[in-house]
Amino acid sequence: MLLLLSCGLLIASTPRIAHADLSFNLQQTGKGWSFIEVSGQFETSDDISQLRYLAISSAARVVVFDSPGGNVLKAMELGRLVRSLGLVTVQIRNFDCASACALAFMGGVQRVAEPGSIGMHKASFSGELSFTAHEAVAAVQQMTALIIAYMIEMGVDPGLLQVALQYESSDMRYLSASEMEQFRLTTDADNVASAPATIAPTPYAPDRSSQKTAALPSYNPALRPSPSTGPYGLARAESGRVRHKDGYAPMKLRPEAKSTDMTSLRNGQPVQILGSIERWYQVRSGTMTGYMHHTWIFVDQYVTGPFEARYIQIKSFDNLADLEAFVRSFPIKLSAYRASNGWYAVTLAGTYDRNSAIEITRRLKAERSIPQDSYVTYGNTYMQRVCCN
Repeated sequence: MLLLLSCGLLIASTPRIAHADLSFNLQQTGKGWSFIEVSGQFETSDDISQLRYLAISSAARVVVFDSPGGNVLKAMELGRLVRSLGLVTVQIRNFDCASACALAFMGGVQRVAEPGSIGMHKASFSGELSFTAHEAVAAVQQMTALIIAYMIEMGVDPGLLQVALQYESSDMRYLSASEMEQFRLTTDADNVASAPATIAPTPYAPDRSSQKTAALPSYNPALRPSPSTGPYGLARAESGRVRHKDGYAPMKLRPEAKSTDMTSLRNGQPVQILGSIERWYQVRSGTMTGYMHHTWIFVDQYVTGPFEARYIQIKSFDNLADLEAFVRSFPIKLSAYRASNGWYAVTLAGTYDRNSAIEITRRLKAERSIPQDSYVTYGNTYMQRVCCN
């Protein structure tokens, strides 16, 4: 059906002149099939809500682009909207989809394109912007990380970016059918993304076949993060703020400690929690989506208290029986919390400011009143207090 629709578009279309402003129009092929045409250049000020309206109010499930590119972030925003609506993207040579437009095309849950219909090159910055050499390098690195993360979310092999980087912004590289298939820019019947209930990217799923190397993942709609619903019947982690002893924490490209840092977020910066893979949250901050460790996020739905408060953790247990026995026999008043890793954390009762917590811990260790491996912590992983009086 998609192939027939593509042919129908080819027959019905004529060479196009791209519009300056991004627009959304409901069109029909010569055979009467409806599709949504997205035309013009992507700008930061574009209102893309019209696409949602057309998709909901019509029978059109296919999006076709006629765009020379434009703002990369806006193109990725549109691509995510396409994915959330469960739309298919189709591209033919008579319509132009170049530069940033290729990123929007990636949003399709199924993607069909004629050879030579999609062009790519290096991303560039507006000539109106002024950068120092250091700022320019940092900006390029951040933009590259954003694009790589987006491509992984959409199920496209980021190796495609290496092809684009070989061509300056003044040039254009149009992709062959084999290249589009190789880098999963186009899909087949067995490689179709599913549309989420909300605008949410498809996350990276780590390859555990090797601890030394991890190949870029193939897209598989079954590989989704386990929802942070509290498998122990506790609160669902949905939102939070960065809270790290260094005052900031990195957002990672993948849920791995050695993964590339996409950016750093300051303490107190809010994040939306999209899911959880092992001990990593998939989070969104502004237009960026990445991964942050459970220990770096103050979760709004977990144990609440002063944002700068510290706990003194002295012990942990994997079962309630041992926990209760320890608490009963310990001479100092304690509290216990269910942690996000499934264990129970035992702390001194109450919370403390940083300096007091450090001094109390030092003194009690010197007196051998608490275990020597006790430590000061924010308690970001504490989901719920379970005892004690």
